Amino acid sequence: MIPIQKRALRIIGTMASQRPIFTSNGSYNKVLTVDNMNPHIKKVEYAVRGPIVVRAGEVKKELGKGVKKPFDEVISANIGDAHAMGQQPITFLRQVVALCAYPELLKTDHFPVDAKERARRLLGGCGGMSIGAYSASQGIEVIREDAAKYIEARDGGIPSDPNNIFLCTGASDGVVAMLKLLVAGEGSDRTGVMIPIPQYPLYSATISELNAHLVPYYLDEDNNWSLDMQELERSYSEAKKTCNPKVLCVINPGNPTGQVLSRDNIEKVIKFAVEKGLFLMADEVYQDNVYAEGCKFHSFKKVMFELGSDYSSNVELASFHSISKGYMGECGFRGGYMEAINIQSEVKEQLRKLVSCRLCPPVTGQVALDIVVNPPSPGDPSYDLFLQEKTRNLTDLAEKARLTAEMFNKIPGIKCNDVQGAMYSFPKIEIPAKAVEEARKMGEEPDSFYAMKLLEETGICIVPGSGFRQKPGTYHFRMTILPPKEKMESLFKLFRDFHIKFTQEYSG
Repeated sequence: MIPIQKRALRIIGTMASQRPIFTSNGSYNKVLTVDNMNPHIKKVEYAVRGPIVVRAGEVKKELGKGVKKPFDEVISANIGDAHAMGQQPITFLRQVVALCAYPELLKTDHFPVDAKERARRLLGGCGGMSIGAYSASQGIEVIREDAAKYIEARDGGIPSDPNNIFLCTGASDGVVAMLKLLVAGEGSDRTGVMIPIPQYPLYSATISELNAHLVPYYLDEDNNWSLDMQELERSYSEAKKTCNPKVLCVINPGNPTGQVLSRDNIEKVIKFAVEKGLFLMADEVYQDNVYAEGCKFHSFKKVMFELGSDYSSNVELASFHSISKGYMGECGFRGGYMEAINIQSEVKEQLRKLVSCRLCPPVTGQVALDIVVNPPSPGDPSYDLFLQEKTRNLTDLAEKARLTAEMFNKIPGIKCNDVQGAMYSFPKIEIPAKAVEEARKMGEEPDSFYAMKLLEETGICIVPGSGFRQKPGTYHFRMTILPPKEKMESLFKLFRDFHIKFTQEYSG
């Protein structure tokens, strides 16, 4: 570029923004820099897809190029992505989605009658009979009606209003939308959000993004990650000194900890929320994933109604479900719902306005969700196969949940609680002082240092516990229970050999 052009651009830039586009040496001034960007975004962390996972992707590419490693494959045990780990999809769900995506298939004889009927019904709820059309921002009406019937059946007949249901891009979308509504105030009046520690990083990331106060309450690891009411009280009282605690989030079954709350525990949590004037957010996306004997899923809504009208008519509750987990594991469709009850009508209008800004959730995800909330019924042509596939997936997960705790507890220096539900174990690991010191010198968390070493030496990708937060001085990692059973035994042997070697290397 000749000097006169540069000078002209500098003048234009100065006139437009009082900040020259080009510096005196001719380099370009970026409008957006890490120094002037939104400072709250820089605080956002999401360990489930953090540096170790990025490195795992690089290792996969290196293996593909023939780079020699001590292993032949990367085992991605970091994320609850069932299909990526080999779980087979539910046939009826995929048939209906296929028929909706390409209605010409309705003319063929390759699909059962009930799948075709379902596709026609869902297409009838779409603009122009096409899933390529936008839906209502709150979601397709017939699917919200099916979700309401599903909730009613799940909760023993307790009514559910389709107008209280918002279809979402996975449950995450609903969680973020609700937190956006709840966060307000400045300084000591800023909204405090109580979350369980260990927690799912969506919560801490969103709280950082919204510049709210994260209020941790610690789960009791010594009692299988139970939720202790005295700890809730401590957390709330401590938070009152610096913020306005307004929201209580509960994850049941737990992620990353895999515990299942008892009905009595849920009742006490609801009463606590009423006593303190807290908005309840119940993350229930793993409600189909309960494995341990004596454990049962109880929805917060059901328990709330069983406590009587003083609770059922007044407690503000948002609960969330997703098709990404359960027996279906359809992460890629990004389907889910939020049910918001006892919300002030004016606030509900604001929520509708907020979700309308992103137009609508993916319609394919909405269609897939409909199969989850309205599966084939006994006597339908697809029922027997559906039940067989659902039972297979859940039985397989239950066996792997049992095997995970059993195998980890055989490794010296690792302690793993029973995996009562969800899709993860969260074992505690002993890390020698020398390894802790070396990690600190490198500016790393000790469990991140451990996890990176594990990846480089075995190909096993896990998420360090620090990414979920944990009690100071303790170290953990999250690993899914999703790898195929035939791969689990070799995985645990690799893990055992690594941990023993790591401990010996950094001891003494």
